[in-house]
Amino acid sequence: MTPIQRYLAEEVAHDHVDGLIPRREALRRLALLGLGLPAATALLAACGAPTESPTATAPPASPTTAPPATTNSPAGPTPLPTEAITFDGPEGTTLQAAWAAAAEQRGAVLVIHENRGLTDHIRSVAGRLAASGYSALALDLLSREGGTATFADTAQATAKLGEITDERFVADMKAAVGELGRRAEGAKLGMMGFCFGGGMTWLLLSSSEPRLSAAAPFYGPLPDNADMTGTKAAVLGVYAEQDDRVNAGRDAAEAALTKAGLTHELVTFPGVGHAFFNDTGQRYNAEAAAQAYERVLDWFGRHLA
Repeated sequence: MTPIQRYLAEEVAHDHVDGLIPRREALRRLALLGLGLPAATALLAACGAPTESPTATAPPASPTTAPPATTNSPAGPTPLPTEAITFDGPEGTTLQAAWAAAAEQRGAVLVIHENRGLTDHIRSVAGRLAASGYSALALDLLSREGGTATFADTAQATAKLGEITDERFVADMKAAVGELGRRAEGAKLGMMGFCFGGGMTWLLLSSSEPRLSAAAPFYGPLPDNADMTGTKAAVLGVYAEQDDRVNAGRDAAEAALTKAGLTHELVTFPGVGHAFFNDTGQRYNAEAAAQAYERVLDWFGRHLA
């Protein structure tokens, strides 16, 4: 199992432990990620799930049932509309993204999605950034498979993301940075991502990408042996106090940023857990999300505007 597959599998396990999905659905998602029943059961137990009686029957899980609609108020301003775009990717590929242009541009930001692919929530983040003065391009990292919308459910999209190599992710993100620079000519470029996308942000920072001036990875896993000497970005790392799994890499992130001589700040929001910024999820915390959005705007205002 690759590091990214391990991270995605642990996310599934923690979703079950936190009561967000039933055991049967967790086992289905872990199977899609390549774990057999013994390995999946062991992972759930290691993450704190109670042991199920062999005679217990779990309610059936529907693979295509959407989570309940939420009425949460998103952090930030009312989003500007996004436009579905395509552009040339590596090796003759075509990449997909959502684009939102700021009326009075202060900078431009590449946005990387969570492990569900490019969703309406991530499009909304791009639109909010544009409303705040930062033109935004939200890349679909499943573009080469036809895009997130081609998958029957989010679990299948997650499983496919687990099969993609870091090298391909980096190549597609570098192409997206180039497209962002083309569309926002003359602007300083930044990047932000959430959960899996936070990990992708750390990955690109560790992949000799000199065009970024700022980045804000939200509670994303740090790549092994991260080396950020090839970037000049000022980095705001966002963490959640109750996210022990991701927080385990915080000291390594601090060390890598310091070694690279990068301007940086790592901030932990108290009393919240992983994915606290996602207003469509059950871990959303409106107060912390609003504060985090303001911190990001302040950071981008100092390093992109």
